[in-house]
Order: sequence, then structure tokens, then C-alpha cells
Amino acid sequence: MVSVAHWSSVVGRVSFVNCDPLFHGLSERWSILPAPPAWLTGHLLRQDCLVAPIPTADFAKHHSKLQLLPDVGIASDGKVGSVLLFSERELSDIRDVAMPTDSSTSRKLLLYLLAESGHAPESVEMGPDLDEMLQRCDAALLIGDRAIDEAARRPELVKLDLGEEWKRITGYPMVFGVFAATLEAPPEELGRVHSDLLSQLERFEQDEEWRATVVASTAARSEFNVGRVEIYFREVRNRLDDECRKGLEKFLVEVCGMNGEINWFR
Repeated sequence: MVSVAHWSSVVGRVSFVNCDPLFHGLSERWSILPAPPAWLTGHLLRQDCLVAPIPTADFAKHHSKLQLLPDVGIASDGKVGSVLLFSERELSDIRDVAMPTDSSTSRKLLLYLLAESGHAPESVEMGPDLDEMLQRCDAALLIGDRAIDEAARRPELVKLDLGEEWKRITGYPMVFGVFAATLEAPPEELGRVHSDLLSQLERFEQDEEWRATVVASTAARSEFNVGRVEIYFREVRNRLDDECRKGLEKFLVEVCGMNGEINWFR
């Protein structure tokens, strides 16, 4: 564990483009700790950072130790574009699925969605390389920038957008990631980072010139074209409204089996 003075000024972020609207131009008072989603959970619990967007399923597992920042997260209201199942087979013919190790939420969500459709394939954990995954298994789950890239290269292999399917089955948005902090986190610093993140989000939503700047920056660093980034930033959302909260609660209870209330930072 690092010193209080240090960890309370560190903000974790997912090393995908889905958080760029919140982090592009964030105040320099914050040091940024980029990592894959599942790694951020460990960083948060070890107090390597003040707050981080962690997989929703990880919050369910550790909810007694954590609190959530309201209003911000990683969600979709239908298609998400970056949490996708790839296969050359139809869903009914899939016998096993290669699962990446970098997001517990997507793995749980996929198994739930397939079970709702009457399918129960075997899960095999693998690294997120689509070619290797499909050589070993009938289907492969990819998330984040890799999913966007592979969908652009091989759209015929995309069999399921998990955000879209969750919306179809439940009627609610899907919250893939939540901004969490430990219960011991200093409330003054949490208030500051929450305010800064909300300011970033409001600027992205309301200032068209700033939005174009963020989109251009994301396109340049990710090598996705500007048009795809524009579409993606309409698919993924960083604002959690009341409907997102309902979807979050449904996922936590029905998919993760969480018992207990969500501790919301106030």
C-alpha cells in the first residue's frame, strides 16, 4: 500500500477508449492509473488508487467493502459495440466458448444470456486472441477495443452484442462498469473527483467543439476512424440515470446473486 497522500490523488481508468469522455483533459490534480478492468479491482482493494471503474460483477463480489459514485459509469442502452460474441456457428450449435480473463462482468452476463436462450456451453478461459480462441472453441467473447477492431475486420463472425441482448431480455440498460471506492476513502477527495468527472461528462455532452476534440484524440490514439468513434460514443454511455440504476440492480441481484444494499457515495 502506498501512502495516503499518494493513493488519494490517484484515479484508476480502464485502458480502453470507453472512458475517454471522462478522462480526456481531466484536471492534472489527479494521477491516472490505467489497467484492464479486472486489474483495477485489485488496485482499488489494495488502495493503490482512490477510485476506479471496476467490473460490475467485481463490485457484487466485494460490495461490503466498497461504495459507488453516482451518475457515472460504463453502460449501454442497447448495442454496446465492444462486448461481443464471435463464432462461425449459430448460437444453438455452440458447444464451448473461449472467455477472456479481463472482465468478470462480461463472462457472467454472457452465460446468463445464453442460459435465458436455453444454451449452456462449456467455458474455457483464454487470452484475448480471436484466432486462437476460435481454433480452440466454437465461440469467443471479446471486450473493449479488441472487440471493436475484430468486429470491423470480421463482421460476419459477430453473433451477439451483449448490451443489445440484455436490453432485449430485460428492457433495461446494461451497466458494465461502476466507479467504486473503498469505504475508508477520504470523502473530501471523493467529492472532488466525483465533481471533476461529472464536469468532464457534462462538457462532453453539451459542448460540440469539445466533443469533437475528444473524438479526434480517441481516433488518433486508437487508430479507429473518427466515424466509428462517433458511433461508439453513442453506443457506450458514461452517465448513469435512473434506468441505468434499475438495470444495475437487476444485474447485481439476478445475475451476480448479490445480497445487500448498494452503498452510494453522498
